[in-house]
Amino acid sequence: MTFAELRASGLTRASISQALQTGGLRSLRRGVYERLGCCPAVTDAAAHGGSLACVTAAEHLGLWVAEHDGGLHVGLRRNARAYPHGGCACIPHWNDDHAKVSAFGVPSVRVVLRQILRCQGLEAFFVALESALRQRRLSKADIAWLGAHTNPAARDAIAFARTDADSGLESLLRWRLRRHGLSVRTQQSIVAVGRVDFVIGRRLIVEVDGAPNHDGESHRHKDLVRDANAAAWGFVTLRFDYALVVHDWETVELAILGHVDRGLHL
Repeated sequence: MTFAELRASGLTRASISQALQTGGLRSLRRGVYERLGCCPAVTDAAAHGGSLACVTAAEHLGLWVAEHDGGLHVGLRRNARAYPHGGCACIPHWNDDHAKVSAFGVPSVRVVLRQILRCQGLEAFFVALESALRQRRLSKADIAWLGAHTNPAARDAIAFARTDADSGLESLLRWRLRRHGLSVRTQQSIVAVGRVDFVIGRRLIVEVDGAPNHDGESHRHKDLVRDANAAAWGFVTLRFDYALVVHDWETVELAILGHVDRGLHL
């Protein structure tokens, strides 16, 4: 918090001084203070002179984001000064008037999404957007604001986005398959199988398995049972994990298109 924010919260100069002496507050730089137990990422951003931004803010808000550079993305006010600090690898974002936040604040979800679009590109924007929609973090007014404050490609992505993606992997796969013009239905219920991630055409099931949900022999056995039941009803199943979708998309794409080319989806 800034000194002014501490005073506005009811603290006197004497109580601020006492908190600094006892460790309840820590001075990050002149006029900016950290309360005991504050999030390390928020603290580092404040030490740099700003607040969380872009993919760092999205992660802090609980949104699924695509893999990125790993640096701390910091929003800085216009004409503000940056303060490099120990171990600093901060990535600055020069905020506009829509991103006004306090020293330890986080921009709104819609502003964070626009920052991701500008910094990380359209695919990362789409994945974070579907995560926000899934969590009901965007109102109709927020979506309209995004449409008015982005570009035609982003507006097209907004129109394509859905609210039922269970993970960013599902968003990523649907986005990357889009250019092939396939009939891709999401979160479909199959007799004797249950709900599956995707059905392409009439009978090609595609499942994307995040490691936390499918590690271990018990989960592996359940997946095999599901795939066998699907086959009994005339479906073909392709199953991909996180590493394949994120780091080896070419293999995933070739596998899906190979089945499509042979008509196994019809």
